[in-house]
Amino acid sequence: MFHFEKLNAWQKAVALADVIYEATRQFPQDERFGPTSQMRRAAVSIASNLAEGTSRHSGPDFAHFIEISTGSLFELVTQSHIANRQQLMPDEQLKGIIGASDELSRMLSGLRHAVASKPRDAEPTKHD
Repeated sequence: MFHFEKLNAWQKAVALADVIYEATRQFPQDERFGPTSQMRRAAVSIASNLAEGTSRHSGPDFAHFIEISTGSLFELVTQSHIANRQQLMPDEQLKGIIGASDELSRMLSGLRHAVASKPRDAEPTKHD
């Protein structure tokens, strides 16, 4: 197991990507190069940047990748609202995505603060 796989934030990000893939399967075929592609790429970017950040050798470098993950999360939230407004996604599905995104945003914020202040050679803990 790679050490990033132990991060609760990474696990939640992968789970959110699963939700987004499932939600966008319901979108019309003519939207596959628009919201479907954008939302999937943003969702994948969240977990991918967390994984990449763990390869960095300083806390501030890792924190930078967490910030990129957070930016991708905020893009995904925006895209989800737009999909809902365009009637591509029902209200209940949007609420679930927003709830999961809010939880992940808090986790990313806590993780960013934790890693920015400690040397990178320390392994992240399970609660991060």
